[in-house]
Amino acid sequence: MLILLDTFTPNSYQINIMSKKNFIPLNIAVLTISDSRTAVDDISGKTLYNLIQDAGHTTLDQKIIADNIYKIRAIISQWLITPEIHVIITTGGTGVTGRDGTPEAITPLLDKTLSGFGEIFRMLSYEEIKTSAIQSRAIAGVANGTYIFCLPGSASACRDAWNFIIQDQLDHRNKPCNLVQLIPRLMEQ
Repeated sequence: MLILLDTFTPNSYQINIMSKKNFIPLNIAVLTISDSRTAVDDISGKTLYNLIQDAGHTTLDQKIIADNIYKIRAIISQWLITPEIHVIITTGGTGVTGRDGTPEAITPLLDKTLSGFGEIFRMLSYEEIKTSAIQSRAIAGVANGTYIFCLPGSASACRDAWNFIIQDQLDHRNKPCNLVQLIPRLMEQ
């Protein structure tokens, strides 16, 4: 059965959903935020890259940047005006130390927040690390028609966030609803 559900052009990207069963790959950018990680030992960035590829999406860009809110904002801002990028995932800088500034860097860029993401992430973390979950300031939102997820720097946290939250929301076949089906409406005025 051929069903044309929607055609949309957020960020100049066209997606035609020809069947409810067809997977729609998205372009995702990954930013590791760390003062000490390099491409050689960036386990969290590699974990996200592999999870994204395994799910059928494309990692369009991947970078490592120091924990500096202005450097973070510069890269994220550049990605937000890159029409081909649909999703940005950051790892690192969501804790409470003096150098942890990812939420402070990202929050001013957001048009809307997805508060439920942080709530569900901390609920899942509680099952694993108990009350230490309060130290996570994981956030998500939408900016310029692009989804942004800010995850802690551990590979385990990245895996849990992807496997239990993000992966389903980036699959238009997920019911009752998902973030992909909302992409055509993100830039509505």
